[in-house]
Amino acid sequence: MSKYRYWLLAVLGGVLSAGVWANGADPLDTIQHKWAKCQYQVEDKDNQIYCFENLIARNQKALDADPKRHELKVWLAISESSLAGAKGGLGALSLVKKAKVLLEEVIKEAPNTLDGSAYTSLGSLYYKVPGWPVGFGDDDMAETMLLKALEINPNGIDPNYFYGDFLAEEGRDKEAIQYLKKAQKAAPRPNRPVADAGRRVEIAAKLGELKS
Repeated sequence: MSKYRYWLLAVLGGVLSAGVWANGADPLDTIQHKWAKCQYQVEDKDNQIYCFENLIARNQKALDADPKRHELKVWLAISESSLAGAKGGLGALSLVKKAKVLLEEVIKEAPNTLDGSAYTSLGSLYYKVPGWPVGFGDDDMAETMLLKALEINPNGIDPNYFYGDFLAEEGRDKEAIQYLKKAQKAAPRPNRPVADAGRRVEIAAKLGELKS
């Protein structure tokens, strides 16, 4: 699997929900649950693409119903990026560009949303998306965004994982291991067991690469 596609699949392992749901459930909770299923439990590529496409439609419906809810905007960006990862190739760039716009809007309007998840997600995009002239990738911007995410949520599993992954790609292995180990020790997130389990597998794999 290419580095670009791997990242897009893994990135933003963070947050999702949508639409008008049964039993009065919070759409954000439902999106988070369904995202984790699409990301970590659907193995067939075509089924995963369908899963993310359906999730995006639901997420958009929820956001249309509550356009001021920044959490839903973050998760729409995450779902767009995850679909890009499932599809792969340069055609995925249009999806990550949409995600970038959404995340920038959240950072401008409500930067602390979901413990700074917009910074984590945008930072991940900056270091995984190709740079100019193909895409908007920028390692300096990536580090700026990821460090800001850590200021807001210093002990979170995602900001520590993604900064560790970024450092590993920069060849800063000693620092990378430090942040990845901190991600490993992060407290479980309420109602996010599937996402946490999937992320911990990724952390262990990255640590294994760095120690081999």
